[in-house]
Amino acid sequence: MTYRAYLSDLFALDDRTALVTGGSSGIGRAIAGALARAGARVVVAARGKDQLIDTVDELRSAGARAAWVAGDVATRAGVRAVAEEAAEVFGEPDILVNSAGINLRPPMDELGEDVWDTTMAVNLEAPFLLGQRFGPGMAERGFGRIVHVTSQQAHRAFVQSGAYGVSKGGLESLARSQAEAWSPYGVTVNTLVPGFVMTPLNERIAADPEKSAALAARTMIGRNGLAEDFEGAAVFLASRASAYVTGQSLFVDGGLSVH
Repeated sequence: MTYRAYLSDLFALDDRTALVTGGSSGIGRAIAGALARAGARVVVAARGKDQLIDTVDELRSAGARAAWVAGDVATRAGVRAVAEEAAEVFGEPDILVNSAGINLRPPMDELGEDVWDTTMAVNLEAPFLLGQRFGPGMAERGFGRIVHVTSQQAHRAFVQSGAYGVSKGGLESLARSQAEAWSPYGVTVNTLVPGFVMTPLNERIAADPEKSAALAARTMIGRNGLAEDFEGAAVFLASRASAYVTGQSLFVDGGLSVH
């Protein structure tokens, strides 16, 4: 076997179908592109139709098989609609990536129930509902990969973690619960933990050069993250290569968490 054949067998996603929420921008878009280029059929789900079209056009122009679904995962009805529409495109997904998220961080003493409820709905409840919809089917077929995108705030409090940190901490616990339930049947469940990444979700902090530089200085590599830094990790967690990795949190943070 040549090294190319070996790598293809280990990491290729041919004949796999993926659903990536939040897949039209930031980390989600990078992951969707990586999975598609690794051979998967990819359905990208998000709210904004224009960004979805742009993302899918880019993937198709590169020869990938891709489609989009517009929907809002802030409500249970919205999550269910996205799930059913996505499953109709290429069939039931083998890979589910939960990258959709909102980052509302008022000071704790100003944190209202509306921000709390919306944050939990998008960042925690939507991944739960999508897991309930697709996880059992993955287990029945004997293969599945669920990847959640979480945050440093799941592990430590800084820059007003608030409801956002709670939602991401819950999401890491959800991953472990899903892994316990479905990993005996070939479904691995893991989380990707970003450091500070230069994406639209973090534009408020990225616009402050002093804060951005301070965060970069906290890493070992000396820079803040980019969306493309997640491509290799996502393909690994979605492929056969990660068959014995489950319930884990993989930090993609330039060493921020250990510096």
